[in-house]
Amino acid sequence: MPTRRRLLAAAALAACAGMGAAAWARRERPPATDAGDDGPGEVCISAPTWAPETLDVASPERPAAVPAEARCPVCGMYAARWPRWASEVRYADGHAHFTDSPLCLFHYLQAVPRHARGRQRADIAGIWVQAHDGGGWLPLAQAHFVHGSTAAGPMRRLNLPAFASRADAAAFARAHGGQVFAAAALQERLPDELQRLAPHREHAKPG
Repeated sequence: MPTRRRLLAAAALAACAGMGAAAWARRERPPATDAGDDGPGEVCISAPTWAPETLDVASPERPAAVPAEARCPVCGMYAARWPRWASEVRYADGHAHFTDSPLCLFHYLQAVPRHARGRQRADIAGIWVQAHDGGGWLPLAQAHFVHGSTAAGPMRRLNLPAFASRADAAAFARAHGGQVFAAAALQERLPDELQRLAPHREHAKPG
């Protein structure tokens, strides 16, 4: 027969397990509102085994609103929680993936088949990023990014906020630090740094 002490210990363990499950459910619930440069106060969940694509055949050549349930195929976060950092990759057949930050977007573009089953970069019909100042979607090729600022977002640091003009990006850099790069120049610079800037890695605290 179990002793009273063992019964109490089992009840305590069950209660802890229930609290943990509830906390995880709250963490997974989409979406929350972007609370500024620090966002809704959460970090990457974990990259999903596979992030389903969103189909929007009605407007295959225009960006769409980020669906509440869309998870970044690179890090697993709900992209809708970060409206000023989100990006969209649209394929010619109308399917799309949404990432939670330009940093994850560049990781995605470096390895499209890894993040999009059966896809190649040549299949992409359009790429957009959100203007960090609230100006809406920008074609990737027209965006200017600030690299190395102190602004926190989905990746906490090194998020590459995007702007419609070099002047807007420069003003942000003056306030938050960092250097301004056009999209093409940034893509040339990033390959050697992507491993260092990989999602999750910048969350680690110095030992």
